[in-house]
Amino acid sequence: MEDINLHFTGDFHAVTSAHNMITALLDNYLYQNQASGFGLREVLWKRVLDVNDRSLRNVVTGLGGRSNGIPRESGFDITPASEIMAILCLAKDLEDLRRRIENILLGFTYEGQPFTVKDLGVAGAITVLLKNAVHPNLVQTTENTLAIVHGGPFANIAHGCNSILATKMAMTFADYVVTEAGFGADLGAEKFFNIKCRKAGIQPCLTVIVATAQALKIHGVAELENITRPDKESLVKGLKNLQKHLDNMNAFGQRVVVAFNKYASDTEEEIALVEEFCRQVGSGFAVNSAFTDGGEGAVSLAETVAEFIERQPSGPLTFTYRDEDPIPEKIAAVACKLYGAAEVTYSMAARKKLKLIREMGIGHYPACIAKTQYSFSTDPKCYGCAEGFKVHIKDLVINNGAEMIVAVAGDIMRMPGLPKSPQAERIDLVNGLIEGLS
Repeated sequence: MEDINLHFTGDFHAVTSAHNMITALLDNYLYQNQASGFGLREVLWKRVLDVNDRSLRNVVTGLGGRSNGIPRESGFDITPASEIMAILCLAKDLEDLRRRIENILLGFTYEGQPFTVKDLGVAGAITVLLKNAVHPNLVQTTENTLAIVHGGPFANIAHGCNSILATKMAMTFADYVVTEAGFGADLGAEKFFNIKCRKAGIQPCLTVIVATAQALKIHGVAELENITRPDKESLVKGLKNLQKHLDNMNAFGQRVVVAFNKYASDTEEEIALVEEFCRQVGSGFAVNSAFTDGGEGAVSLAETVAEFIERQPSGPLTFTYRDEDPIPEKIAAVACKLYGAAEVTYSMAARKKLKLIREMGIGHYPACIAKTQYSFSTDPKCYGCAEGFKVHIKDLVINNGAEMIVAVAGDIMRMPGLPKSPQAERIDLVNGLIEGLS
């Protein structure tokens, strides 16, 4: 685990290097052409870093005199939010990777024309940086089960799925392929279906939703410090949140099995309550204790999944919106049908981007909403099953290479900050072994 988390696959390093190389080449282009009239009126491209650092969200570059570049406002996103990461995960091959890199929108000329990586003339160099990273990484579990790890766009700030290449490669080697689309079914699963499956032509046979008693209690408005205690009332209230996720998956045409991740504090009564709920709504149910019991603890879940696929697999995918729907309609479809919002509003900056999207003729791109993973709403403290709220879009990011529009909703940050007590305080190397990773 620690090897995969710490540099092992190299994907994040490659994406960070490729993204920031574009930034450096763009800054050099602006510097070298500042006197010739070939500069840009507006620069959209920022930098990325795979470190949570709130101080870098907004920066000024090029200070210190003319020889240090042109002073301008910029900023950092975290590497998983990089368009290069999305391109890596959505490209079907090396040629498609290069095509998408060429189409990355960097800014606009003084004549109002889009300026892309192709105009910069460096797509070949960036492809060279990614030529090894485009290959999926073959690893194995501690029980020698094959696993393919590739990419890492987070579903709260990006499209949240591993690469199409990795998924299709896995499908050629196994009868059953399990892929994760995390950070809640309203984020990861929605984008897996509406973006990845739409682009890749993948038809999932089944969706597994992971639930825990502790999470259900939080959504039943239990206090955080009390979620390990028996609390039937909060758990039952929290089932409304699970019901909404199940309804959403059913709307995509998916059959669902609920995997109940078991903790030591869970009681048999709590487990039975969730199982009975799933039975009543027509979903599968299985207890998963793989964390403590290894593969043996996941046998029941595996058998349930296989049984559902054999007897009653999912039908064809039903997408939330059509390709030809305008971007505002796509965003509203996701926000109102899947989140439960009553209204979508836009900032002035976002409205200008909508106009730009229409002028560029890219309204057929899918919508990728960046929002908190803690709630159906954009308020991370609004637990349970929020209804009738507003989703405010404060910005739209045009990922012209990844071919999707990222709608930044609420106060979500594409460069997170560290908590008061960072995990780094608990990580150490003791007698050659790494401790504190989770």
